Amino acid sequence: MFQSTPKEVSIADQKEIDRMYFESMESELKVNLDEEVPAPPVSLSFGTHTYTNIRGTFTEPSVIGTDGNFSFIQAPPKSYKSFFVSLLVSAYLSSGNRWAKEMKSNRKGRDVFHFDTEQGKWHCLKGFRRSSDMAEEQDGYHTYSLRTIDFHHRLKFIEHKLANTEEGKIGLVVIDGIADLVSDVNNIEESNKCVQVLMELSTKYNCHIVTVIHSNWGSDKPTGHLGSFCEKKTECQISLARSEDNDKIVTVTCKRSRNASFDDFSFAINKLGFPEIIETSLPTIDY
Repeated sequence: MFQSTPKEVSIADQKEIDRMYFESMESELKVNLDEEVPAPPVSLSFGTHTYTNIRGTFTEPSVIGTDGNFSFIQAPPKSYKSFFVSLLVSAYLSSGNRWAKEMKSNRKGRDVFHFDTEQGKWHCLKGFRRSSDMAEEQDGYHTYSLRTIDFHHRLKFIEHKLANTEEGKIGLVVIDGIADLVSDVNNIEESNKCVQVLMELSTKYNCHIVTVIHSNWGSDKPTGHLGSFCEKKTECQISLARSEDNDKIVTVTCKRSRNASFDDFSFAINKLGFPEIIETSLPTIDY
């Protein structure tokens, strides 16, 4: 029996479909200037800053990252990026602990999901344990080594894990590092899609995502088109630089931020092998 093929949609019909679709979206996308929209909750901060506007003078946390956004850390290879990640994770698990000091979190009982894409299981475990030992906390810290699966599946696994987590329990997501989620950091389409997924995930789960990428050799630019997309879309871009006088001391700088930048600070690798913030006298604020 002859079966007819579906009739192609005419240009006029497609325009009408588009019009109806965009009209259905308009109420969600429209921004009312009289609407009071609360600032996104702070996930991680370092110290405080004071500012004045027409509504008064305010003291607020100096933001590293907020819920619903993503940030990234960049540095040359072997610049203690993983140690700094341990510092961030420990601060999120246990706000203002003795190693993180003025670094505060707004955890509210939520969990940390830490994905390492590069290291073998032994080195991953060493780094994961460092974070939990510094925080003196293991509950709610979920750790994964993704080295043995290909790049196609790494991002899909992260999406799967977050999708199957209890609603409201995702606080901080760490991806060390983002370059292993694509086949080539200079592939424009893959890089754009990867960063877009991070933006969607951080919004969907109202969490903060931190990822790590190398800097180009002899430059302060993050690697490839992937690094460029990260720069354009991130809430906060953090760079690390090892001291020329003491290679166990690292300076942390906020290169770019959508918020007031946090002040530069330094951390050192102490005798216990922990990263510890040093030489700061900043005020702190409680959440």
